Amino acid sequence: MARADRDLFLPVAAQPALEDVVSLADRAERAGYDRVWLPETWGRDAVTVLATIARATDRVGIGTSVTNVYSRSPVLIGQTAATLQEVSGGRLRLGVGPSGPILVEGWHGVDYGNPLRRTREAIEVVRQTLAGETVEYDGEYFQLSGFRLRHGPPDPPPIDAAGIGPTAVELAGRFGNGWHALVLTREGLVDRLEDFRRGAQLGDRDPGDGRVTVMLTCCALDDRERARYLARELIAFYVGAMGTFYRDALARQGYEATATAVATHWANGEREAAIDAIGDDLLDALAVAGHPGECRDRIARFADIDGVDAVSVGFPRVAEREEMVQTLDALAPE
Repeated sequence: MARADRDLFLPVAAQPALEDVVSLADRAERAGYDRVWLPETWGRDAVTVLATIARATDRVGIGTSVTNVYSRSPVLIGQTAATLQEVSGGRLRLGVGPSGPILVEGWHGVDYGNPLRRTREAIEVVRQTLAGETVEYDGEYFQLSGFRLRHGPPDPPPIDAAGIGPTAVELAGRFGNGWHALVLTREGLVDRLEDFRRGAQLGDRDPGDGRVTVMLTCCALDDRERARYLARELIAFYVGAMGTFYRDALARQGYEATATAVATHWANGEREAAIDAIGDDLLDALAVAGHPGECRDRIARFADIDGVDAVSVGFPRVAEREEMVQTLDALAPE
């Protein structure tokens, strides 16, 4: 079985300067990582940062994880992807997704509606745009006519879709070139891989052609307890502060009581109690945290799952820069 790629999920915030993010990408390239991903939430915009990274590196792939299909129109996403593909010399994978209602409605003032339908339509419009066609589209969310790129289109980058629930993952398999998995245990990931394969079959695709990237919260430090606390804090943040999606995902995987406790504590302002509610079993099921040696063994358990093509090393949101660097180096491809 081929080795799963080792990617890096760049930090979205807590970096004093753009150069700090770029230097992490450069370090990842020198350490042998295959791709660097950047989300777009409340930090720097992903497009400017990835374009800067593309200019500062030579080999490492770049990717959006994910571009929000509500905050950018699908034609603009297509234009952006074409530009990033050009500036990177063909190193882009475009990740798209609907995010959640807290971000979409609270930050961007857009009704959340039907996120799966909107994601599907966005992918279809982006493909038309990247192909250099005149965009003609009559959907539930987008009625478009007349746009066409005024330059030669690049080789279209693959389009991945993010998803946690069964239907969202099936959509990724049916309409995307890959799937981004997040906040899943090893067993939960195996279950969702079945949804991804079913989606590919519904779309008359070969399931083996789709690319599955697993995003893992990782913290590999000599200070084991510090590493595990930082990873616990991020899981608590996902479950407590980011709406119901992650809570529902944990419930589907057999952790409903824990998810409810974490969300309740977080809503009441009891942050430490929310973090403490995440037991060692759940932490070890969802994250890779501890001494460097045990972290290398644990990440391999995800990389060895049949159907996983890449494992992406993500950092706890409150980790210090040196802790990110230690983790990046400890979990670099061997």
